[in-house]
This record gives sequence, C-alpha cells and structure tokens, in this order.
Amino acid sequence: MRLSQTYQQRIKALTQEIFGPEAHIKVFGSRVNDEAKGGDLDLLVITPLPVGRPAVMASRLAVKVSRLLEGRKVDVLIDSPSLERKPIHETANQQGVSL
Repeated sequence: MRLSQTYQQRIKALTQEIFGPEAHIKVFGSRVNDEAKGGDLDLLVITPLPVGRPAVMASRLAVKVSRLLEGRKVDVLIDSPSLERKPIHETANQQGVSL
C-alpha cells in the first residue's frame, strides 16, 4: 500500500473521530497497488450504525484527509445499514485493505 504507517494511523483516527469508534476503514483503488503512481485516495468507511448525513460526513473526512496528505484528492464511500448498497461497495470491500 502506498501510504506510510503514520498516514494510515492518522486516517484511521480521523475516520473514528467523525464516524465513531466502531467505524472501520479500508483503502481501495490504485493506492493499494505498490507499482502504481499518483492517483487519488479511495476510502471505504464501514459502520454498523445508521448515517444521518452521509454527504456531510464523507465530505468532512475527505477534507481532513486531503489536508493531511497536502491536497491529494480523496474520495470517500460509506457502507452503512441506512444507505443503499451498490456494486462499488462490494468491489471496495473485497479489494480494499484495512487500516
């Protein structure tokens, strides 16, 4: 994975700060490929709790992680019982690497 341990720990902490301590996070997409270069950071947040304002919460996490990574583009996908599940959720969950 093309993220240092320090970044991984900070991203996990930011995720739990926004979504709660039961939230789990995975990195998926090009960042899990050590041979790839560049690219944005794709995150899957998995929470067993309903998410009332998913767009706001996803944006909040994306902004905080982007600042941490000095402006790198960050996409956040949320998997919650209160949200519709799409094929991208399954792909991200299967191919993602847990932090």
